Amino acid sequence: MHRIGTRDEWLTARLDLLQAEKELTRRGDELARRRQELPWVPVEKPYRFETEAGALALPDLFQGRSQLLVYHFMFGPDYDAGCPSCSMIADGFDGFAVHLANHDVMLWAVSRAPLAKLLAYRQRMGWTFPWASADGSDFNSDFHVWFSEEQQRRGTVDYNYRREPPMAPALEDGLVAELGTICGTDVATFRRERPGLSAFVREGDAVYHSYSTYARGVDGLWGAFQWLDRAPRGRNETGLWWRRRDEYGRA
Repeated sequence: MHRIGTRDEWLTARLDLLQAEKELTRRGDELARRRQELPWVPVEKPYRFETEAGALALPDLFQGRSQLLVYHFMFGPDYDAGCPSCSMIADGFDGFAVHLANHDVMLWAVSRAPLAKLLAYRQRMGWTFPWASADGSDFNSDFHVWFSEEQQRRGTVDYNYRREPPMAPALEDGLVAELGTICGTDVATFRRERPGLSAFVREGDAVYHSYSTYARGVDGLWGAFQWLDRAPRGRNETGLWWRRRDEYGRA
């Protein structure tokens, strides 16, 4: 039972909450400033990607802009379909990609699955944003969004800036197991791919890495969450409540 109150009681509580919201907004502005002040690290490895325009190097992904945002989309070569969480986040990409492009920022999704599989899934989902395959490249490994079976077994997975313990071969982790099944693979294979966002900047012929965030660091990109957080019951999370946009009728 939720507390019921008068309009005056609501307004008093709302004004108190407003102060906390303003503090959070100011804190968010400060964090954005600190992100932009991080040192830039030169990217010297010649990464190659398979795209609709053929094989491209990392500088080519900028498409004439000076800034590049890469969403590390969980879609491994052994997946039958993309991660539903990444898919829900990606549902918003087409809407704001044009605004980013006109503000000197290029947005790409990058995954390890072969390009043909990525483009087929993109067509299924009705998206148009550019998607590149990093299959055969060290890109996902170097930016800590893909790990080998040996790393899982030996406990040398460094994700979200911390070391993870070894993964038991028979691990069945509820929600993760369900996500793996939805993607057509097992838990261990599913967990070798991870979500994240990486930012790059180009000056002349030089490309620099400026920022990366992982795990719940991408929550801010999850547009539906921002709406649900303002709904009366919030996210109201019970297990795997979300689906790919074309699967809700099958749930």
